[in-house]
Amino acid sequence: MTHVEDELNSQPECWTRAAQAAPGHGGALPAAGERVAIVGCGTSYFMAQAAAALREGAGQGETDAFAASEFPYGRSYDRVVALTRSGTTSEVLDLLGRLRGSTPTTAVTADPDTPVRTAADDVVVLDFADERSVVQTRFATTALTLLRAHLGLHTDTVVADARTALAAPLPEGLVDCTQFTFLGRGWTVGLANEAGLKMREAALSWTEAYPAMEYRHGPISITTSTTATWMFGEAPEGLAEQVRGTGGRWIEGTLDPLAELVRAQRLAVAVAARRGLDPDRPRHLTRSVILAP
Repeated sequence: MTHVEDELNSQPECWTRAAQAAPGHGGALPAAGERVAIVGCGTSYFMAQAAAALREGAGQGETDAFAASEFPYGRSYDRVVALTRSGTTSEVLDLLGRLRGSTPTTAVTADPDTPVRTAADDVVVLDFADERSVVQTRFATTALTLLRAHLGLHTDTVVADARTALAAPLPEGLVDCTQFTFLGRGWTVGLANEAGLKMREAALSWTEAYPAMEYRHGPISITTSTTATWMFGEAPEGLAEQVRGTGGRWIEGTLDPLAELVRAQRLAVAVAARRGLDPDRPRHLTRSVILAP
């Protein structure tokens, strides 16, 4: 078993631990009514997108998500939350350093023995979700679970759905598709983006992701009989029928969207295996991006 397989299979237990730990981190996480930005790079940026949409949708306050390198320093926030598995990512550390003394910051990380420990005002450590694999799975979803639980949006059903996502077989023939499109709405747009990234990283697959309603505005033109279109959450009315009408394959998201992401992670590993690739060693990637001066 690869590291990434071992790590993605441990997600139900990690989510349970994160949800139990969330009340103890209340002082470090955004309070209701605060104006908040959530930042990250790569996978962590897509989790930031999901968390920001969840928080604002729950009426907890205006919440934006940014790639750390694109943070708008001219805007004012009550708190900035940085998601960083390694605690060493250059863009995140640079951002935290520039905000020191002007904006309260919180880092959610897997490794506190890194520069992020002193770069952020508060640090939430999810060391039980740390990973050996370059390809992120459990840390990202565990960090999002922590934030969902902090918002009161995590339930035992989410964990049960994750177990189902790990146990149930993938749809027959799905690994043989030549192109994969992931769709989301609201907070699940970030999950769709992350599913696409997993397919590209682990399986070198032609993959795209869009807000579901945007799929009709051009991207549907790529759909063929070897295309799979996977919906995270409830689909817009008529979209499934429209995709099937092209001859493409429609995958309905029947589980909690975060559990659907676990299914997509499994798909990425399965496609990698079919193509003779090692998902623990994705091409041109390292576990953390550290930029030379």
